[in-house]
Amino acid sequence: MTKLYMEDLSEGQRFTSGRHRIEETEIHRFAREFDPQPFHLDAEAAKSTLFAGLAASGWHTAAITMRLTVDSGFSLAGGIIGAGFDELNWPRPVRPGDELHLVIEVLEVRPSRSKSDRGMVKVRMNTLNQNDEPVQVSVGNLVVQRRPTN
Repeated sequence: MTKLYMEDLSEGQRFTSGRHRIEETEIHRFAREFDPQPFHLDAEAAKSTLFAGLAASGWHTAAITMRLTVDSGFSLAGGIIGAGFDELNWPRPVRPGDELHLVIEVLEVRPSRSKSDRGMVKVRMNTLNQNDEPVQVSVGNLVVQRRPTN
């Protein structure tokens, strides 16, 4: 896979990922280790919660989003290095059987003023379910290497 440098990216550019199907056992496994709340662990108990059914942790969705990013064509030289988020939202729950995919849109590309070997790239990452409904929306800032000049 070709590694992308800052110079290869431009505002409006889009990248899409493959798909990841969420199984109930995967939701339980992640929740037991990292977010052990009833609406992530017990389908029956989850019915009486705000989610009205079993839902994956938002942090599980974020981890899947990261995996989809790494496996997509958005392959950055030096790796995907986050410098923080301007926005992170989970507009709807992820359910067992949902099939997630990702659309990454480049919002801004700017060279660093103090470090000539890198720049900052702002991206919107929309994690969508099988109905193309957003389940996670983030706007993040990435540190991206510039193409070497030698």
